Amino acid sequence: GQPLGPRRLSLKPVPELPNMEAFLDEALAKLKRQARGCLAPELCFQAVRACTEQPFAAGVRRERELFGVLLGSGQAQALQYLFFAERAVHRWATATGASWRQAAPQPVRTAAVIGLGTMGRGIVTSLVKAEISVVALEQDRECLSTGRKAVMALLEREAAKAEQGASALKFNDPGRLQFTVDFAALADVDLVIEAVFEDMQLKKEIFRKLSEVCKPGALLCTNTSALSIDEIASATSRPQQVLGTHFFSPAHVMRLVEIIYGQHTTPSAIATAMQLAKALRKVGVVVGNCFGFVGNRMMFPYLQQAVFLLEEGSSTEAVDRALEDFGFKIGPFRMSDLAGLDVGWRSRKGQGLTGASLPAGTPARQRRGHRYSPLPDLLCEHGRFGQKAGRGWYQYERAGGRTASPDPWLQSFLRQYRDTHGIQPRTVGQEEILERCLFALINEGFAILAEGIAAGPEHLD
Repeated sequence: GQPLGPRRLSLKPVPELPNMEAFLDEALAKLKRQARGCLAPELCFQAVRACTEQPFAAGVRRERELFGVLLGSGQAQALQYLFFAERAVHRWATATGASWRQAAPQPVRTAAVIGLGTMGRGIVTSLVKAEISVVALEQDRECLSTGRKAVMALLEREAAKAEQGASALKFNDPGRLQFTVDFAALADVDLVIEAVFEDMQLKKEIFRKLSEVCKPGALLCTNTSALSIDEIASATSRPQQVLGTHFFSPAHVMRLVEIIYGQHTTPSAIATAMQLAKALRKVGVVVGNCFGFVGNRMMFPYLQQAVFLLEEGSSTEAVDRALEDFGFKIGPFRMSDLAGLDVGWRSRKGQGLTGASLPAGTPARQRRGHRYSPLPDLLCEHGRFGQKAGRGWYQYERAGGRTASPDPWLQSFLRQYRDTHGIQPRTVGQEEILERCLFALINEGFAILAEGIAAGPEHLD
């Protein structure tokens, strides 16, 4: 029985808040931190701010103006390109002529993960979240116990994030997730993902065992970040079922999975891995087999330039800041600390670029006729492996810490290093940092495309 009053929302005044300015300023500062370099969130904020300052009709006009700015922006074009590029990669093709059109995937209901280090734990978590039954295998009881605790902690965190709560992730059911040290437990799985560290002999030994233990139709995948798929496949009696599934760290968060085919990999195996990536809610990208594949091969010259800039007089903070301001979520040095400096060190040792196999008399800053910086190797020799050790290119509050702080030890070490090698430090500008790191990245991308390792530019992007 009461009158309805004015019904148009646009005629209602926006309530005054006593601390509106302070509230909006704080919101803007938070937004700039979270959406660094992104135009749209900031313009959305300006549209909301307009509603507190202007009548409705004027606010709508302002919103229209801001939309016009976004519509014609380079960022809008880039985001639209990315949207379609992510969908284009589902239509994969190989250099041998196989493609998504004629390849039928096999169902994957059960999977195994070998190795419960950082990568293995994340992969197990991803599989459990996708409701695929998992057998997790480690080399001994001690490693298995450590890995089990870490996996359970990850799954509990993921369950807490899920709206339905822990009941949505049935990870306490032994039929859904089991831990073992016995290879015989892998006899019936549809797919195995090996996630041990980057050692070719170790991987070949594991794949030799897998080809004896696993059922004839099982797919054998390696999470290697750089090693040859063909060489790993040579240890098995079924090279046609071997391929790379390179997850990125942290594996339960990062959306990209590189799917690397060898010279014998069947189209059905590729299609199955692509189907798995989709089930895990990840973007699978099919690429060819070369050292580093696409992601890491492009990363090598990018990181190398960052280290050269450090040698010449820049700082870790300046290089990271320049690239983060440009739009990267994380700069090259913070990224190295997150991933672990020992991973690259082990790879360089395997290539004979550093360590015991390096011939005597090799110049400190030259390898195979090219400029080389031993700085990352020297840091590893000092036990500075990144976040896991509490110190790398930065120092952290503790081993496993996340907050990076400039390290006086590194500054002193760099001074000594430059003196030893007769490097006169100079001021390096932001533009030079961007050009040297980004052009190195882009040029490597063109080389990968020219060699047919990637089927198209969208796959690289």
